[in-house]
Amino acid sequence: MAATATAPSAKAPGSSAPRNRNDTFNQKDKPAQVRLSNITAAKAVADAIRTSLGPRGMDKMIETGKKEVVISNDGATILKHMSVLHPAARMLVDLSAAQDVEAGDGTTSVVVLAGSLLIAAEKLLKKGVHPTQIAEGFQYAAIEAVKILEEISIPINLDDREFLLKSATTSLSSKVVSQYSSVLAPIVVDSVLRIINPATDHNVDLNDIRIVKKIGGTIDDTELVPGLVLNQTAITSAGGPSRVEKAKIGLIQFQLSPPKPDMDNQVVVNDYRQMDRILKEERNYLLNLVKKIKKAGCNVLLIQKSILRDAVNSLSLHFLSKLKIMAIKEVERDEIEFLCKATGCKPIADIDSFTEDKLGYADLVEEAESNGSRIVQISGIKGAGKTASIIMRGANQYVLDEADRSIHDALCVIRCLVKKRALVVGGGAPEIEISQRLSELAKTQAGFQSICFQAFAEAVEVIPTTLAENSGLSPISIVTDLRNRHAKGEKSSGINVRKGTISDMLRENVVQPLLVSTSAIELSTETVRMLLKIDDILASR
Repeated sequence: MAATATAPSAKAPGSSAPRNRNDTFNQKDKPAQVRLSNITAAKAVADAIRTSLGPRGMDKMIETGKKEVVISNDGATILKHMSVLHPAARMLVDLSAAQDVEAGDGTTSVVVLAGSLLIAAEKLLKKGVHPTQIAEGFQYAAIEAVKILEEISIPINLDDREFLLKSATTSLSSKVVSQYSSVLAPIVVDSVLRIINPATDHNVDLNDIRIVKKIGGTIDDTELVPGLVLNQTAITSAGGPSRVEKAKIGLIQFQLSPPKPDMDNQVVVNDYRQMDRILKEERNYLLNLVKKIKKAGCNVLLIQKSILRDAVNSLSLHFLSKLKIMAIKEVERDEIEFLCKATGCKPIADIDSFTEDKLGYADLVEEAESNGSRIVQISGIKGAGKTASIIMRGANQYVLDEADRSIHDALCVIRCLVKKRALVVGGGAPEIEISQRLSELAKTQAGFQSICFQAFAEAVEVIPTTLAENSGLSPISIVTDLRNRHAKGEKSSGINVRKGTISDMLRENVVQPLLVSTSAIELSTETVRMLLKIDDILASR
C-alpha cells in the first residue's frame, strides 16, 4: 500500500515540469516584446543623428573617453564615437559604417531611413502583419525603388568636369566647411582625376591621395600640390642641407645608430683605452654606413621610424651633413608604400643592398615655410606614380579634422561617380519620386505586398521631411507641395534650403551620385529586414 500511495506524490513534481517547459512555446508575446525593444533602441539612434541631416543640419560635439573633443555632423563619425550598448542599436552603427565604406557619403541619410522603415514596420506589426511578410514586402519594394532611381538618373561622362564639381560641392555644402566649397571642390576633383584614367578605371584608390594637415592660415589656403609633400621636416640640427637640387632619394628601413643587443645588457668598462676603442668602433661603423650611402649617389635620405632604437644619432647626422646628404626621419611604416609609388624609389632593408637602381629621382627637394609651419616638398619627380598631395590648413585642430572628414566624403562622392557613372538630383526629389511611384505600384500588388509597398513609400518621405524640419520650414506644407509638383511630372523638383522654397534641383546644381542613393536604400532595407527577423535575444556564456 505504501508503494501505491507514494507513486502519485512522486509523480506530482514531474507533472508540472513539462508544462513549464512548454511555456516557452506558449509565450506568444515574448517575440513581440523583443521586436519592440529592438525597434525602440534602433529608433533612438536614428533620432539622435536626425538633426544633423542636410545643409542646415546641426553639428554634434562628442567628448571621447580620453577627454578629446570631436565636432562633426558626419553620421558615421558621430555614431563611431557614441557608446551604444544595445545590440540592435549597434546594428545601425554598423549600417552607417557600411555606407561609409560602400559610398562614403549619405551616412546620416541611411540611418534616418532605417529608423523610418522601422517605424513603418512597427505600425504593420500592430496591425497583425507577420514580420516575415513585412521583411519580404520591404525587400521587393527596395528592388523597385532602386529601379526607379536608375530610371530617373542622369548618365555622365568623367570628362565633364562641371558635373563632377557640382557633386563635390553638394557633398561639401552640408559640412562645417560649406562656405569654402568653392575652394575645396576643384581640389577634390583635380586630385581624383590626377590619379585615374577616366576611360578605363572603374574604381579609385583613395590611399593614393595624401592629405597633410598643418595648423596655421585658414581653409582658404588649402592647396593641391604638384609633386609630393611630406609630414616630416628635414633634420638641420647638425648643419645638414634643407634644399637639394637634382635629388636622388633613398628610403631606408634600417637605423643609422650603433647596434643594440635585443636584451638589456650592461657592459662595465674600467679602462680608458677600452673606452676609446668602443667609441672608435662606433665611429667607424657609422662612417662606413654613411660612405656606402654616399657611394650609391644618394643625397636625400628618408629614414623609417624605429621602435627598438634611435633612427639616427648625433654622430651619424654629423657625417651626413659633411657629405651634404639631406636627412628626413620618422617616416611611418604605413607611408612607405605611398612614398615608393610617388617617388619611384624602393625601400632598402639593409646597407648591403643600397644600390643606385633603388633610388628615386627628382628635380628639387626643399623645406619651405609658409603660414608658420614647415613642410618638405618634392617636385619634378621623374617616373612618378599616379599620386596626389593636398596641404590642408586651418585655424585649429578641430577645424582641420572636420575639414579632413569633409574632403574625404567629397573624394568618396567622386569615387562613386567613377564606379557608377550616373547622377540623381538632391533636395529630397528622388525620395518623393520613389514614394509616388511605389504608391502607384502598391495599388497593383496583391495581399500583404500592397500594404508593405505603401508603408515603404511613406517611410522614404522621411528624408524630405527631415530636410524641411532642419531648415526651419513647415514639413507638412513643403512635402505636400513637393508631392503635387512630382505628380505634375516635375521630377527634379526638390527643397531649396537656402531660399526656403521648392525649386528645380538641376538648375540649383544640387546633384549626388546614384550609388549613394541606391546603396542607402539597399543597406537600410537589409538592416531592417534583419532586425524584423529577430524574435529573441539570448546571452551566451
